[in-house]
Amino acid sequence: MALRTLRTIPLRSALGRHASTSSPHPKLPSLPITVKVSAQEVATQRLTWRNLELATRAIHRDGLVVLQDVIEHAKLDGLNEKMLQDARTLQDAGDASPYNYNKGNIQQDPPMTEKYFEGSIIVNRLATQVTSSVLGPRPRLSFISGNSALPPSASTPPQSQPVHSDADFEHPHSPFALVVNVPLVEMSEENGSTEIWLGTHTAASIADQEGEHGERASGRIKTDLLTQRQLERPPSQPLVKKGSLVIRDLRLWHAGKPNFSSATRVMLAMIHFAPWFRNAMEVEVADDLIPILKPYESELQIQAKFVPEKVVMDGYLNRGFGNAYDFNQKEPLDGVF
Repeated sequence: MALRTLRTIPLRSALGRHASTSSPHPKLPSLPITVKVSAQEVATQRLTWRNLELATRAIHRDGLVVLQDVIEHAKLDGLNEKMLQDARTLQDAGDASPYNYNKGNIQQDPPMTEKYFEGSIIVNRLATQVTSSVLGPRPRLSFISGNSALPPSASTPPQSQPVHSDADFEHPHSPFALVVNVPLVEMSEENGSTEIWLGTHTAASIADQEGEHGERASGRIKTDLLTQRQLERPPSQPLVKKGSLVIRDLRLWHAGKPNFSSATRVMLAMIHFAPWFRNAMEVEVADDLIPILKPYESELQIQAKFVPEKVVMDGYLNRGFGNAYDFNQKEPLDGVF
C-alpha cells in the first residue's frame, strides 16, 4: 500500500516571509510577532500546538511575543480604575515616588487582595503555558508589580528612559526569566508603548551595561552598542491592543517612552523565573487569596508571603523603584559556564 505524504503548513507567514529565502542573512523585522488567540483557546485556557509553537519560537528568536485578545476588557477596566487613583497618589509623592529613571514613569503595584484580584490578568493560564514551554514546567512567580507612564506636566516633561536591560547582573545565557506584561489599556506611541529592541537577548551580557545593580539608573546599554544595533535591527514601539499580554525575555533591551496623552497608562509586570533559577523574592499577598490561587499552583510556583488584607492595603504603595528589586538567584553556579 502506498504511503500518503502528509501536507504541513509552514509558519513562514508569521516567523518571517520578510526576506528572500536565498539570502544567507535575512533582515529580521523590528515589530514583534502577534499571536491571534481564538475564543476557543481563551475558553479552554489552552493554546493550540501551532500557536504555542509560534509563541515559543518567537520568544527564542526575538525575545518577545504578543498574545492578542486574551483578557476581557471589563476586567481590565475594573483594575485600571483603582490603579489610576493610586498613580495620582504616587505622583504626588514627587522625589519620594518610586520613579524609574525619570518621574514620568513610576513603579506601581496592584493591590493583591480578593477585592481587586483577577486571575486572567495576574496568573493568566495562556501566559503560563508559554512561559512553561520556554522555561520548563511550573515556573516561579515571585514578582508582581507594574509601571505607569504619566501624562506630561510642568514638573514632568516628556522624557524617554535610557535603553536598558532588566537583567543588570551576571546571568545565564539561556532563558531564565520572562516578564508577562499586561497593559490595562491599548498601548501606542501616543501613550508610551515600550520601545523594544528585538533579538538583543541572545547575546546579552552585563558587559554591555553601565550602572551598578541597585542604582536607579542601572542596566543602561552602552551608546556604541546601540548605534551598531540600530543599523542591524532598529527598535520599534508596537501598537498593543487592549486585551493583549506581552511576554518578554528579562534580558531584552528596551526603554520606557513618554506618554503624550492625557491619561496615565498602566502596564502590569509579572515575572516568571525558570524552576531551576533560585530567585528568592516573595510577593506580599492578602490571605483571602489563598483558596483563589490554589488551583493555579499545579502550573505555577507562586512564591507568596500571605498576610492580612489590611497589611497589604497599608503597604502596597510603599514599594521601591524597579531597579531596587533583586532578580538574581541564590547560590548561582560559579566557574562552570
